[in-house]
Amino acid sequence: MNLLTPGSHRAGSLVDDEAVVTALLRVEVAWAVALSEVGAATAAQSEAIAKAVVDWRPDLAALITETEAAGNPVVPLVRALRSAVADPAARALVHRGLTSQDVLDTALILVARDALRRIRTDLVTTAQTLGHLAREHGDSVMPGRTLTQYAVPITFGLKAAQWLAGVLDALELATDSLTGLPVQCGGAAGTLALTNELTDDPSAAVAAFARALELADPGVPWHTTRTAVTRLGHALVTVCDALGVIAADVLVLSRPEIAEVREGAVEGRGGSSTMPHKRNPVLSVLMRSAALQAPLLGAQLHLAAAQAVDERPDGAWHSEWNALRTLLELTVTAAAQSAELIAGLEVDVDAMAHHVAEAADDLLAERGSGGEPSTYLGSAGAFTDRVLDRLTATLEKESR
Repeated sequence: MNLLTPGSHRAGSLVDDEAVVTALLRVEVAWAVALSEVGAATAAQSEAIAKAVVDWRPDLAALITETEAAGNPVVPLVRALRSAVADPAARALVHRGLTSQDVLDTALILVARDALRRIRTDLVTTAQTLGHLAREHGDSVMPGRTLTQYAVPITFGLKAAQWLAGVLDALELATDSLTGLPVQCGGAAGTLALTNELTDDPSAAVAAFARALELADPGVPWHTTRTAVTRLGHALVTVCDALGVIAADVLVLSRPEIAEVREGAVEGRGGSSTMPHKRNPVLSVLMRSAALQAPLLGAQLHLAAAQAVDERPDGAWHSEWNALRTLLELTVTAAAQSAELIAGLEVDVDAMAHHVAEAADDLLAERGSGGEPSTYLGSAGAFTDRVLDRLTATLEKESR
């Protein structure tokens, strides 16, 4: 949680330092399980490591301080974990065969998986509510606007359907990104040399490691091939893009001189420190803020990927961590805010009708003759129906 990231409490327990430490420890336990499966450790030794993790928690403040000396949190965490394992033989097997990047990469994949699951749940909720709006307002005529000016008439049902199409694109990408999330396992330089000393079949150990965490075995280490991270980044930015469009539209349409929609009233939200009459569209503002930040965080992941040199990178890898975590936090937060925003959105069809009547000549100028704006909607209804059909198919797929 961050004071200068309003709403981050919605994501805190998923991506905060405690979540990262928990994921790091899960990785170490999973590796111990994998070693026992291939005969490089006994079941008792694996259980001793798991028990230590259950019975003990590291001093987070000390871990943060000690991380600077190692350059990453895995080194001091492993040292502390070893001291917590009572059995000397089991203690010697903690982290044996792994390198710091294996543990941190895999832990961040676990954190990302939990965050993506939450994001997907909120996107489904948002999509369902947008579907209701699109159906309800299929005949609610409003001005279409292009380049900030009146264009031709549309319906609010089509507006909601276009928002929905973006959310469905984002949902599809988020769902696809959950498929094939990989473990990282290569040892010091991506050769599994030490693991090969522990077992005749290091590949079997990696496969067992992946199974223990319910992740994919990528076949080869990806220390310097960062597609797994940039793929996540692309999905997260796409989610923020879709939600940013909704937020930007709501912000415009809720201006007092337009007032065609407004955020639902929630006591204590949207007030001003000096102007008691104000009801600021806070959720939309914060969602738009996330959408404005997300692309540069995604670009940082690509920049780091392009600089992942040697067999393990010097600084490029390190620059990913906070960018990815911040992007996860922003996206989880924005997705939760979007579900709440759309659920409470107030649509003023009377204001829309008033603007349509007032600007009828402009809205029908393309036609070249008079008439009623409601008769010049083209394929608005058909397009709305197509998006709604897609929603039905997506929800059926999600429920399987």
